[in-house]
Amino acid sequence: MDIWFKSIIEFLFGIGLFINAFLFVPQIIKLYKKKDSEELSLITFGGFSILQFLTILHGYFHKDYLLMLGFALSLLTCGTVTFLIMVYRK
Repeated sequence: MDIWFKSIIEFLFGIGLFINAFLFVPQIIKLYKKKDSEELSLITFGGFSILQFLTILHGYFHKDYLLMLGFALSLLTCGTVTFLIMVYRK
């Protein structure tokens, strides 16, 4: 039962990593359509991006490739939000 429970938790965690990455997509779409980033915090999204990068490094050192992949996708989507905030602020 212990291995079964661990497998379920690992599966749900993996799904959660990908859901986390895709949670930024609606913000990307909204930013791209409105071309206005005044309502968003560059510090917040920049901070998220830094934390995601550090989590990727953590996954690398612990050879947790699922963690690395999930947070690389999150960094891609959150980084896109961060980039669009900077672009539309100019």
